[in-house]
Amino acid sequence: MTDSATFTRIALSLPGAISAPHFDKVAFKVNRTFATLAADGRSANIKFAPEEQELKCMVAPEIFRVIDNGWGRQGWTTMTLASANEADIVAALELAHTHAVAKKR
Repeated sequence: MTDSATFTRIALSLPGAISAPHFDKVAFKVNRTFATLAADGRSANIKFAPEEQELKCMVAPEIFRVIDNGWGRQGWTTMTLASANEADIVAALELAHTHAVAKKR
């Protein structure tokens, strides 16, 4: 079981990552946003490639679920922090961060 402080610590430990306000959330970005943390700190949205999203949601449905809208069809996935451990967060954020670094500004 993890919390928003753990999520934030891990996200900001990734090379070049910064945080910034994003509506009522906190966004974590490098060249692009790769994750957002909900205002209540209970969940986060993470940007995966669609096939990664499908695998994460199939293997760990108690942790990951597809966002049910156009953002979800692009790979944005909700992570329930209370159901995740630190290794789950590290793996998810490192994957999303890799994609964000690869994007051009």
